[in-house]
Amino acid sequence: MLVALAASLVAPVSPARAAVPESPAVTYTNPIAAQRADPHIFKHTDGYYYFTATVPEYDRIVMRRSTTIQGLSTAQEVTIWTKHASGVMGAHIWAPEIHFIDGRWYVYFAAGSTSDVWAIRMYVLEGTGANPLTATWTERGQIRTQWESFSLDATTFVVNGVRYLAWAQRDPSVNNNTDIYLARMANPWTITGTPVMLSRPTYSWETVGFRVNEGPAVIQHGGQVFMSYSASATDSNYCLGLLSASASADLLNPASWTKSPTPVFTSNASTSQYGPGHNSFTVSEDGKSDILVYHDRSYRDISGDPLDDPNRRTRVQKLYWKADGTPDFGIPVADGVTPQRLSSYNFADRFVRHWDYRARTDANVSPLADSQFRVVTGLAGSGTVSLESANFPGYFLRHKNFEVWLERNDGTAQFASDATFYRRAGLSDTAGISYESYNYAGRYIRHWEQLLYVQTPSTATDRADATFYAQ
Repeated sequence: MLVALAASLVAPVSPARAAVPESPAVTYTNPIAAQRADPHIFKHTDGYYYFTATVPEYDRIVMRRSTTIQGLSTAQEVTIWTKHASGVMGAHIWAPEIHFIDGRWYVYFAAGSTSDVWAIRMYVLEGTGANPLTATWTERGQIRTQWESFSLDATTFVVNGVRYLAWAQRDPSVNNNTDIYLARMANPWTITGTPVMLSRPTYSWETVGFRVNEGPAVIQHGGQVFMSYSASATDSNYCLGLLSASASADLLNPASWTKSPTPVFTSNASTSQYGPGHNSFTVSEDGKSDILVYHDRSYRDISGDPLDDPNRRTRVQKLYWKADGTPDFGIPVADGVTPQRLSSYNFADRFVRHWDYRARTDANVSPLADSQFRVVTGLAGSGTVSLESANFPGYFLRHKNFEVWLERNDGTAQFASDATFYRRAGLSDTAGISYESYNYAGRYIRHWEQLLYVQTPSTATDRADATFYAQ
């Protein structure tokens, strides 16, 4: 009995194992579409993604479809509607959105008039047919609100069986450009009841150039309703704000909503992304990841009116969720392949990240981009990979004295070798990933007391420490 007890005390303990992530990594290559602003991507039950956006000519509504998000970049584009030759709906055709409601297609868009191009109002098209690219479209007319004033960016969503319309509009009595409003809908082109104002541009980051809150977009997660919106002028100052409410609250009570005091998505000089905004949300092909869709430009300085600059382009990247259930937009990532995160096999809440250029694992990483890496072709050659920092482009994870650091690529053969790895099936779980050193065979990236090293795993714990999941 005593021998058995002693044996149990010294028996090896199996390392803890994290569950395979519910939301595995997805990657795309940006941009998705050049010269397409205010993008809206809708995944339908027929397996297709439908994509519409503002064209630089402001004269028509275009649409593409593909079974993948990336496929939208090369999908045939069809014009489903063209502006009127005169009168209303004759100018400034902006920000179309495609929705499927009660068996029919609906496109919400804004338009001016040939007699007054700035008399922007909201309009609705109704389409019948399985494929909106070939549907028969009927004009359902203007969405009437409490005022006959500048209004745009209508979007619709359902919470607890109630359909709402959110939009941006100018209050004629206030020296603002636009506020965000919400109302119930009687049908897909008519609101009912008294609209309520959810947000007015008051923060400094909402009032650069113009006093603007516009482009609402809604995503629901964990019993919460989140409404992103765009603020300030449509140049490099354009950015996203965020409103949040409980799904069980009275959404038509402004007090139910909390407004973030700081923007959640802004220009980033390191990644050369400027003026990110007018977003929408969709889901990945496997339905397991939320995807942020938005436009921006690849340069900061614009000559003349930003509305005359045609080079806003459609981009996508994964939207992450914080431990408290709120969205983490991160930064607009660099053009090219989108980054991933690497979570620990045996510590589910810990992610590989850089901190003061040392590589380590941490929970609740902030800023998010410290834990995002682009998996690119290995600096030392094909068949290998290198891990490039999302927020420090040109910096890679490399080993130095068998410690893992984030350093700028200096172009030397030594750096290339130290920053190159073989991607292997996870040593503790083949659904995971392990990274074997290119120039030290048998040594793998592993964490030890939260810091990353390149070491030779010899125990079950070592192998667990050297196994990661892509998210």
